[in-house]
Amino acid sequence: MHLTQESSADTRTRLLEAAGEIFAEHGFRGATVREICERAGANIAAVNYHFRDKEGLYRAVIEFAAGYALAKYPIGGGADPKLPAEDRLRAFIRTYLYRLLDEGRPAWHGKLISREMVEPTAALDHLAETFARPQYERLRSILADLLGPAADPDRVRLCAASVVGQCLFHKHCRPMIRRLMPEQAYDTAALDALAGHIADFSLRAIASIRAGAAKGATP
Repeated sequence: MHLTQESSADTRTRLLEAAGEIFAEHGFRGATVREICERAGANIAAVNYHFRDKEGLYRAVIEFAAGYALAKYPIGGGADPKLPAEDRLRAFIRTYLYRLLDEGRPAWHGKLISREMVEPTAALDHLAETFARPQYERLRSILADLLGPAADPDRVRLCAASVVGQCLFHKHCRPMIRRLMPEQAYDTAALDALAGHIADFSLRAIASIRAGAAKGATP
């Protein structure tokens, strides 16, 4: 790579990092290209060159943050699809929790994605289809296997929401958790234990639902 190419790539990375911090702090509407460029040590023309406009920069930042998390923690934890559904659910939950709660990546990554959920922009459709839907479809497939061939699609959907909700609680309610459950830790051992609990709780609930459905179907 030539020096000019390295410089261009470095400028792009600095813009992504600076924009991520500022978009996470102020949201898409509250952030300005001027402030982003000042923090990145770049000129406004660099935004036009690399991203075309503010909206293009925002979308690139969303892709950068979401893509980083998925690259580090692939969907389903790389579990063999031939494994029993119980094992695949455990791998999915563990990986999803680590993706949500990893403290080894910049704090703005999670904050930005969370902000996009509550203050949606035009980037949300892309985020949903490119990053969220593959995760949802994987979870839905696992749950359908666990619930059995006669499972009601609505029941599968609700079970998926329940599994995800248990994980998101620890992402979005951390300040309250610190006050009500100060003993809850989030180091590696604690995350593994938490993932195991959510999996155990969910598997027992799913088994109960499946047993109830089978009993109701018995003539």
